[in-house]
Amino acid sequence: MNWEEVYTSAKQWVIEAGEIIRASFKRTLTIRTKSNPNDLVTDIDQQIEQFFISKIRERYPEHKIMGEEGFADRIEQLDGIVWLIDPIDGTMNFIHQQRNFAISIGIYEHGIGKVGIIYDVVHDELYHAVRGNGAYLNDQPLQPLKERAVKESIIALNATWVMENHRINHQLLIPLVRDARGTRSYGSAALELVYVATGRVDAYLSMRLSPWDVAAGAVLVEELGGVVTNLKGEKLDFISRNSLFAAKPGLHQVILEKYLKKGNW
Repeated sequence: MNWEEVYTSAKQWVIEAGEIIRASFKRTLTIRTKSNPNDLVTDIDQQIEQFFISKIRERYPEHKIMGEEGFADRIEQLDGIVWLIDPIDGTMNFIHQQRNFAISIGIYEHGIGKVGIIYDVVHDELYHAVRGNGAYLNDQPLQPLKERAVKESIIALNATWVMENHRINHQLLIPLVRDARGTRSYGSAALELVYVATGRVDAYLSMRLSPWDVAAGAVLVEELGGVVTNLKGEKLDFISRNSLFAAKPGLHQVILEKYLKKGNW
């Protein structure tokens, strides 16, 4: 497989998809709900996913595709080459703010992340990496991540998880929030992983994400020396929904041992 050629094609398609999304800002969106009233999908999400599927199937008919909006293949294992596509990660932000969302494309071979591309459409920032060749913001190389103490860290974390909720005991993460320098929540897993990769935040935790939410970001974070697991410290399978914990080296182990081991995630 010529990964450089795949990488170049994927980046070009992502840029083209971004142009389609920007052009949609002036028109009225068709908005529907999926699993609950806050799980939103627009006609643009669906159009962009179909755009990628068409491009991939024309150029790489032997590749498989996993996508959020239901137009791709039904995949039960990551054998061969699989594209994991989130056409608009952060749809609620896209609808309400027209910012703080991203296109996310991860390309995996036999379960190993080979290419990660995340495009912050509004800011025209393309984050991209091929495993083993470094990670970049547009044409500028990103620097390897350095260790950071908890007390000096900014943690990306949805406020839902430190208030009473039906998924976890909300008391479990309060000590981490109290000990950290601060917390942030951006409403897009792809961007929050990008912010870990760039050092804008030091760690990101979420209770339940789909493979296409995290596939690209995991490649970027790991390429820069960060660590990506679930909240138990286990490797992600990129097939099923799972919790997520991405952090700088060293910090990942400290948070896992001191704050997360007590939880039944």
